[in-house]
Amino acid sequence: MNRAVDTTAARTGAPNAPEEPPPPSTAEDSYATDRLRLLHDTDQDGSARRAALARLTDDWLSGLFERATGGTGSGIALVAVGGYGRGELSPRSDLDLLLLHDGKAGARTVAELADQLWYPVWDLGLALDHSVRTPAEARKAAREDLKVQLGLLDARHLAGDPELTGALRGTALADWREQAPKRLPELHDISRERAARQGEVQYLLEPDLKEARGGLRDATALRAVAASWLADAPREGLEAARTRLLDVRDALHLTTGRTTDRLSLQEQDQVAEALGVLDADVLLRQVYESARTISYASDVTWREVGRVLRSRSVRPVLRGLLRGRVAGGGTGRGERSPLAEGVVELDGEVVLARTARPDRDPVLPLRAAAAAAQAGLPLPPHAVRRLRTAAVTRPLPVPWPAEAREQLVTLLGAGAQTVPVWEALEAEGITTWLLPDWERVRCRPQRNAVHRWTVDRHLIETAVRASALTRRVHRPDLLLVAALLHDIGKGWPGDHSVSGETIARDMAARIGFDARDVTVIATLVRHHLLLIETATRRDLGDPATIDAVADTVGGIGTLELLHALTEADALATGPAAWSAWRGSLVADLVKRVTARLAGEPAPQGRAVDEPSAEQERLAVEAWRTGAPVLALHPRAEGHDETDSTSGRTGTGPDPDVGTGTGLGIEPEPEPVGVELLMAVPQQPGVLPAAAGVLAMHRLTVRAADLRSIDPVGEGTVLLLSWRVAVEYGSLPQTVRLRADLVRALDGSLDVPARLAEREQAYARRSRGVQAPPPRVTVASGTSQRATVIEVRAQDAQGLLHRIGRALEAARVTVRSAHVSTLGANAVDAFYVTDEKGDPLPDAVAVEVARAVERALT
Repeated sequence: MNRAVDTTAARTGAPNAPEEPPPPSTAEDSYATDRLRLLHDTDQDGSARRAALARLTDDWLSGLFERATGGTGSGIALVAVGGYGRGELSPRSDLDLLLLHDGKAGARTVAELADQLWYPVWDLGLALDHSVRTPAEARKAAREDLKVQLGLLDARHLAGDPELTGALRGTALADWREQAPKRLPELHDISRERAARQGEVQYLLEPDLKEARGGLRDATALRAVAASWLADAPREGLEAARTRLLDVRDALHLTTGRTTDRLSLQEQDQVAEALGVLDADVLLRQVYESARTISYASDVTWREVGRVLRSRSVRPVLRGLLRGRVAGGGTGRGERSPLAEGVVELDGEVVLARTARPDRDPVLPLRAAAAAAQAGLPLPPHAVRRLRTAAVTRPLPVPWPAEAREQLVTLLGAGAQTVPVWEALEAEGITTWLLPDWERVRCRPQRNAVHRWTVDRHLIETAVRASALTRRVHRPDLLLVAALLHDIGKGWPGDHSVSGETIARDMAARIGFDARDVTVIATLVRHHLLLIETATRRDLGDPATIDAVADTVGGIGTLELLHALTEADALATGPAAWSAWRGSLVADLVKRVTARLAGEPAPQGRAVDEPSAEQERLAVEAWRTGAPVLALHPRAEGHDETDSTSGRTGTGPDPDVGTGTGLGIEPEPEPVGVELLMAVPQQPGVLPAAAGVLAMHRLTVRAADLRSIDPVGEGTVLLLSWRVAVEYGSLPQTVRLRADLVRALDGSLDVPARLAEREQAYARRSRGVQAPPPRVTVASGTSQRATVIEVRAQDAQGLLHRIGRALEAARVTVRSAHVSTLGANAVDAFYVTDEKGDPLPDAVAVEVARAVERALT
């Protein structure tokens, strides 16, 4: 029998203020009162409260059973399974119950008993997962359903016939161990599918504490593997990690009053306060650390399960004939293959050689790690523990010897294989022992939707990306180490580039680089955002822009390294941070700065920021007709035709603009969206009108450029190049966009009113996420031709329209604009002049910036 459970039936009012139960008059009332008192008892929390809640529930259910059976429970038993069977009850946990009977009682009798047990649970609004089975039926269900089988592994007697429960528990364990070679691969597949669906706890800003990889479900899977006797998980820190996740989930249940496992952003501060943690960032870091421990234990355990099952699958006779050879060409059991001094391969893993002397070889940890990464083989926990002992008892001298530095560079240059090896070192604390400043960034969250990783994992991923670019630079070692350190300042207050420069100097010197190399690494760390920010937010045709970058970088060699680091950093950040378009902008900037540093003339030919042939054609048509002309390129959907108001067919992306990444690997996908070109005769209000029309048609601006040209020498035309994405539905027709743009320019379409209606509707649907206030500043000294107004704000409906209206109201001319959206953050730069075409006086520029900020606030 099954019955839908309303877990909120016993609650009214605010979620965090449950209804007070009535004075106790029955066993159910007494249990409800005692339960509520226990959940709000500040003297008990964590494991103690979960165990106490389980005992309280045990006593209540046992009483229900005794009253229902009259104390004669022979041949029938009430059994707790799953999490309740483990004696762990969170405030909103389900009660997993099995009514077990020997089949001798009639079906009606058993059904009536079940009703007397289940209905009081439902009446209290508690979630219930229940079943009624004989031992044979339970075994059959377990064979057919892995979830049932896993639940029976934690079976615990509550009431009735203890021999019945004991026999079932023994049988369930025996069946599990017998069927483990078949069921464990199934469990592993389920775990991987769940991870692909839910993501990893340690990298999510709103992690699911139970279902995501590294969560409570994985911890339960490790218990099942251990019960099979085939393999066991690394135990150090595992129970503490699982307990920490349970504590966080308990606090989440209590603060929200809901059955939820997702640690949402808006609840993190309350949960942190309930746990006595400093703030939400510290809470997330603790969650990440716990999840990382569970994930690492899972990787090691499943690898061992695979090894055991592979060895069992080879028949004894065939195993003897093969003489230890294993699939994949590796060495077999007992056969050691040298990889480096003191390091060998054994059974598909990297271990220390018998002749290794960790107490006399301080470079051994780095040498073993580099050998493992280069060979693409894992470092097992027992080997890593020996390496940690070596790192502690015989630490590296400071500065490091040349071999240690070379081994670190070799490790970082191994590509994707660097990641699992680094994780193994980190699991035993070797990374922070070698590089003490690493502790500040370890498991540190990044509250920016653009970033897919924690700070430390992002640094490793940047090194992985940089390893594919080492053929483009003259000093690969400096590139790899700078990649490892470029965000090291995020563990400190203030601008992470500034603090990171100081830390990088110390770390580079510690690693053993000479003074000149230390300066290069520090410069790369200090200015690792210089190229991408300049290329996407500044006018590359302005000599002042090129001079500023050249003066900052100082030399062609450093520029070459900075170019590669910029690409590696962006690729490791996430899809929104890099594209062929951004890459071409950076490449053009580097080409111009290289010429400036070499004392050569500026590069000839069409630059990225100059109009293409199609743009010039559109501008001529706009000048000729005196009206807007639009062209739509749905390149992101795999098309190359042009939907244009002129009816002409385009040629797709301009062949002069590079689209490759230079990595030798597949580039990241372009940002979601399409290219929209507009050519509009110069007139007031073009930018706010165009941006407003796009917002009206639910087109989100991912990037944009605005410039003015004189196509025939007789009048100025504004060229607007947009990268837009549809919020939902299909792309609007170009004809409709053009018609609305014409109406917006002549005043017959009230764009502000239409957008205000949409903003009100959006506000009603919004969850009210608190974003930092907008910031508008004057970027002094960045251009000799115009004043640069820089806007940083939360991306929102009509944001660019409001900025454009504020600039129009300030009576300034937008000479060019560079708009980019990274996740939920808009970072825009506007080159403005006065009515005479001159840069604004300082006081006027500051007032314009304030006016724009007021308009956004």
